[in-house]
Amino acid sequence: MAEQTAPPEGTGAIGAISAGPPGPTAPGDRRDGPPGTAPGKPDAAAVRDALAVGIAVGLSGFAFGVTAAGSGLSLLQICALSLFVFTGASQFALVGALAAGGNPYTAAAGAFFLGVRNAFYGLRLSQLLALPRALRPFAAHWVIDETTAVTVAQPDRRSARLGFTVTGLTLYVLWNLTTLVGAMGAEALGDTEAWGLDAASPAVFLALLAPMLRSTTERVTAGLAVLLALTLLPVLPAGVPVLLSALAAPVVLFVMGRRKRGPAVEGDTAKQEKTTEKGGRDA
Repeated sequence: MAEQTAPPEGTGAIGAISAGPPGPTAPGDRRDGPPGTAPGKPDAAAVRDALAVGIAVGLSGFAFGVTAAGSGLSLLQICALSLFVFTGASQFALVGALAAGGNPYTAAAGAFFLGVRNAFYGLRLSQLLALPRALRPFAAHWVIDETTAVTVAQPDRRSARLGFTVTGLTLYVLWNLTTLVGAMGAEALGDTEAWGLDAASPAVFLALLAPMLRSTTERVTAGLAVLLALTLLPVLPAGVPVLLSALAAPVVLFVMGRRKRGPAVEGDTAKQEKTTEKGGRDA
């Protein structure tokens, strides 16, 4: 929620798990948990990270409830959005467009585009979690930014499943409860726009994501993604700039890859010339 969000510092940056799905590890062969945790206890670290994310982001449902009430939605409509949509950024995009006087269908389309990224998360999480087929439709409802970030930061499948479940459950319960409280208490706050509560969820997202950006590549990618989103925001429908900002990743990886290959190619060329020169002398 901003969509819901990203976790505190874990075992590594998002996507640190190997490309293939992690298999069960043998007893005594499990990798250590995040820095600062006791070796061999990734479960405790997974629960800690999951609760931290779930509680921090779940409480920002209050901001959504207040903002949605200020946009003219009824209590039933507001609660239905949190129960059945459950993707904070899309919910904020929808009520923001409605509050600005936008067409309901246009507002829904923008929220839809913003939520499309969850489908890509699902492709990754299906490999990491390898859940039974009967559980997948229920788990799909919890595939959001926060659960994805906590899950991929875990060292093995058991911890990944634990992190996903605890994050999803904590966030779902708190988000819906605080949405209800915010919607019911909106009248007591008066002018909801003056409070700027719609910025609460993105602020939480950024606060939790920042510690994950450790390498130069990650920081450059995040910075370029923000620049793309802010540049495209005034000219494209809601949701589309966020999707297009994902192009920052392949661009940065391509540029960084070329920079690394450059010195290597020059070194190989110099070595080849030296070898050729030596061969000529020997002849």
